[in-house]
Amino acid sequence: MAPLRRLRLCLLLAALLPLPAAPAPAPTALPLRPDWAACRILSRELSRLLATVKEPHSALEGMQLLEEDPQNWPPRILCSDACDPLTLETNHTRCLHRIRQALQHYRDLLGSEIFRDQPQPQLESTMEQLLRHVQEGHGRPSRHPPVRTDLWAQPLQRHLALKRLRSFAAVMGRVFNHSAR
Repeated sequence: MAPLRRLRLCLLLAALLPLPAAPAPAPTALPLRPDWAACRILSRELSRLLATVKEPHSALEGMQLLEEDPQNWPPRILCSDACDPLTLETNHTRCLHRIRQALQHYRDLLGSEIFRDQPQPQLESTMEQLLRHVQEGHGRPSRHPPVRTDLWAQPLQRHLALKRLRSFAAVMGRVFNHSAR
């Protein structure tokens, strides 16, 4: 009888114990590092496409615009963004955050009214692909509403936006070129 009593006691205890929790689904792992090689290829493609964009007004090609308020400048890679080769080896988060900010800004500019007369679908597409590679998290980043501009100022703003984007693309290309090694 003792074995039967033990069996009943074990069954009773098993019935009183809570059921084990279902195993938690594995968190969707975000890539710790972006695909550096793909970023390098896309940043080179972006630079190549930028080199093919021609100014519709030849007078703007050699024009230098002076800007007095650096607070209104678009996001750009600064020394404090830790995009140097040594820091990128250990922590690339800050650098990628800055690159993502700038790509979003320029993508929004390319879709704005200042490029209505001269749309750049290939540039936008390449920037979207590049953004997908440097995303933190899921989904598409929100677009910021474009700034309304006067019709006469649009060629100047387009010229300035392309000039800044070319400069940014050159620095970004160096970051991805180093990291893809």
